[in-house]
Amino acid sequence: MDRETLEVDVLIVGGGPAGLSAALRLAQLQKAKGGEPLSIAVIEKAREAGAHQLSGALLDPSTLQELIPDFRAKGAPLAAEVQQDNIYFLTPKRELRLPITPPPFQNHGNYIISLNQFAKWLAEQVEAEGIDLFWGFAGQSVLYDGTRVTGVRTGDRGVGKDGQPRGMFEPGADIQAKVTIFADGVRGHLTKELMRTLQLGDQSQPAQFGIGLKELWEVPADRLAPGTVIHTLGYPLRQEEFGGSWLYAMPEGRLSIGFVVGLDYKDPLLDPYSSFQRFKAHPFIARILDGGQRTKYGAKALPEGGWNTQPRLFMDGGLIVGDAANFVNSMRLKGIHLAMRSGMLAAEAAFDAVRAGDTSAHALSRYKAMVDESAIKTELYPVRSVHQAFGGGLYAGSVFAGLAMLTGGRVGDLEGHAGHTRMRTLDHYYGMDKRDTLTGSNAVAADRKLTFDKLTNVHFSGTHHDEDQPSHLLVHTEVCHTICGEEYGHPCVRFCPANVYEMVDNGAGGRRLQINASNCVHCKTCDIMDPYGVITWVAPEGGEGPQYDGM
Repeated sequence: MDRETLEVDVLIVGGGPAGLSAALRLAQLQKAKGGEPLSIAVIEKAREAGAHQLSGALLDPSTLQELIPDFRAKGAPLAAEVQQDNIYFLTPKRELRLPITPPPFQNHGNYIISLNQFAKWLAEQVEAEGIDLFWGFAGQSVLYDGTRVTGVRTGDRGVGKDGQPRGMFEPGADIQAKVTIFADGVRGHLTKELMRTLQLGDQSQPAQFGIGLKELWEVPADRLAPGTVIHTLGYPLRQEEFGGSWLYAMPEGRLSIGFVVGLDYKDPLLDPYSSFQRFKAHPFIARILDGGQRTKYGAKALPEGGWNTQPRLFMDGGLIVGDAANFVNSMRLKGIHLAMRSGMLAAEAAFDAVRAGDTSAHALSRYKAMVDESAIKTELYPVRSVHQAFGGGLYAGSVFAGLAMLTGGRVGDLEGHAGHTRMRTLDHYYGMDKRDTLTGSNAVAADRKLTFDKLTNVHFSGTHHDEDQPSHLLVHTEVCHTICGEEYGHPCVRFCPANVYEMVDNGAGGRRLQINASNCVHCKTCDIMDPYGVITWVAPEGGEGPQYDGM
């Protein structure tokens, strides 16, 4: 097949905070150091800037201040500066406010933002520097010369569900680069390919994740003062489960509300989405939302494993940044500033390597050295085992977290495990005879005012996929039709927050798996949490997916 080839000096895969910060820093270095201009390109699978960006979100502005010192004058979309922090422990009927806000939850000087709007604004700053941004171009596979990364192939367009070209078929392009910066986000499928092909995770602990579920609400404007931040622990999660919630108040009664569940739970019948809906029905939360209206919905996995789960960040011709490198502080529930800083550092390493004519792993290892000397390590290293500690339960994890903060992380390292390996079979967890079940252990009835079923909420994610294209959700074996029901009760129908996976009548008295790929919100949970590890998420046709306006 004839493919168009584009050659650049630096290719950035991903138009989120990490990738856009890398692009902007490259432009700044070019201005500061002069010389022959570097050719730089950014590709992003979303149809427009910010469309796939989802976070709570609280922004620590420390990195932004360094990257764009006059960010306020340039109109950075900061919805509200944090004015008040609150943290509560919930029981099934009551809320208990902690008298002291722990340091990780103190947000003085931070801002409540829409990550979608923030990414749009960052993209505008990058475009103003003359850098090429290609929206709707999904990186489909990594290009190699031996073990050297030489670029990325973008996905074909116009391929039918049968795998054959349709009338408007357009082959993907090969983008060749001296350095490729992978900023493809949490569980990025290209980074996952790199880790498998080049064994980049051999010296790291297994990555660990959570799923964040978010809704935007409009409530009476006097309900919560703008800048109010509320976090909760406890109900509806049990002591054995990791997670909690956020509520962030913005001007004009806009409210960001969300719930995080660690993707290392044991109960095969747990449904994280149901936990979120059950949380909203708690009397304390229901009072805040009373009379309001949900306007948007989305979900996204979070890399929560910490410092010890980062893969090798450099290779011949390539660097890994942001969520793809697991740079999130799960103690603070923040990662945007870390993603931006990693992008800036990668840009500096790439710029010097290209200028020197040496883009080997040895030359690019300078990026790792800079990360180790930066605020990224300062922030992440002391809490490197906190998420792992919560594997022993809420109380054990809380004690370890407190000790980690008091000692600066000198309490030591805890071994981590891939989250999906912690899920127990029905027989092991419940002691029940092996049987097929689709009912969640925490199922909640939707009232369509405060709580909603998955399909209804998917409509509010704005997601869209052409039905006539190959599924971007690959199930590699037949366990779904054979042993999964008996052993785990088909957990995919519960851990997916968008009703993508559905067990339907096979016409012969049994069930078969139906994949509703058009519902997918690109959260990556299925790629992470399937107990057999047989589901792979790959990018659909460029431009497809959620539309997280204002999220």
